[in-house]
This record gives sequence, structure tokens and C-alpha cells, in this order.
Amino acid sequence: MQALIETIVTPLVDQPDAVKVDVKEEEHKIVYHLSVHPDDVGKVIGKNGRIAKAIRTVVYAAGSDSEKRIYLDIM
Repeated sequence: MQALIETIVTPLVDQPDAVKVDVKEEEHKIVYHLSVHPDDVGKVIGKNGRIAKAIRTVVYAAGSDSEKRIYLDIM
């Protein structure tokens, strides 16, 4: 799932080296923390959060077969 998030986000940003995905797994959920360069945060979130919502939709759909709930936080 980390690779999927990085694959989606890397072409969107100007500084792809700063893209970092951390995973925090808990009992009933898996949380992915996406961090990008401060100048690229707006590009990942998009106008009115449209890009962030689209990324979350793809990630949630890819993890729908998992028993744990999946969350994506953009730092």
C-alpha cells in the first residue's frame, strides 16, 4: 500500500524526493501518514481537497479486502 501511495503522489509534486509514507498499525486500523515538502502540500490536497479525496478513494478501494480499516493522513 505504501508503494501505491508513493506512486500516486510522486508525479504530482515538484520535489518527489521529499515524499514519505509512514505506517502505523493498530488493532482495528492501519494509518498511513503521507508527508511531502511544504511547498507541495497544496498540490497534494488540491482545490477544495479534491485530489486528496481522490487519493483516499483509491487507497480505501485497494485496501477494501483487508479486515482492518485503512486511513490516510496528509501531514
